[in-house]
Amino acid sequence: MTALSAVIADDEPLARERIRTLLAAFPEVAVVGEARDGNEALAKVCELRPSLLFLDVQMPEGDGFSVLEKLPPGATPAVIFVTAYDAFALRAFEVHAVDYLLKPFTRARFSKAMGHVLKKLAQSAPSGIGSEVLSLLEAIRAERRTQERVAIRAGEAVYFVRIADIEWLEASGNYVKIHAGGQEHLLRDSLKSFEERLDPDRFLRVHRSAIVNVDSIQRLEPWFHGEYAVVLRDGTKLMSSRTYSERLRKIIQ
Repeated sequence: MTALSAVIADDEPLARERIRTLLAAFPEVAVVGEARDGNEALAKVCELRPSLLFLDVQMPEGDGFSVLEKLPPGATPAVIFVTAYDAFALRAFEVHAVDYLLKPFTRARFSKAMGHVLKKLAQSAPSGIGSEVLSLLEAIRAERRTQERVAIRAGEAVYFVRIADIEWLEASGNYVKIHAGGQEHLLRDSLKSFEERLDPDRFLRVHRSAIVNVDSIQRLEPWFHGEYAVVLRDGTKLMSSRTYSERLRKIIQ
């Protein structure tokens, strides 16, 4: 009889399928739900209360870390983090003894992570976020506040963009399009999640789908109904929405 339930949260269908396939070797674990983004992951965990959660670090609509932070007390399962590339996160996982899988992972690496987490679950049922995960979240949060550059994976290559060099960012489906130095880079993340990395005194949201570096603004042109056309130094023109125009007015004042 199955004793443990699992939820798989990953926005890539092939990644979810890979985990389901490898879990076939562990008949004591049954997949009871899947999620494609942060919001779905949060809802599934709260509804199903699984014993184990496979949690993608980078997902649209809230990354893996924000999912854990929003879970109510006592609703946190054992977690195996899944990540494509995040050099700091990998170091943090090792330091805080948190189970993780680096894509693409082998059957042997999956079995090792499962062996570790099943041993922990056999010793005691989780009753909330474990101390090692709490310390990991604090380390990640502190790192993001002081992060000076962002790593962007493109095929087999990894590009590094200094946050200070970012001129503006826009939401692009399940990605953030970063405009820096006359180039565009796609990062698999939500604009809301990426905004948490930015200094609010230097970066300003002007629209639901756009954030600008204040130093990149050349001029503001008054528009209708209290809105503004935001003209950047490279000639890019963005329209602010009424919701975000108040901070633009403060810049003028």
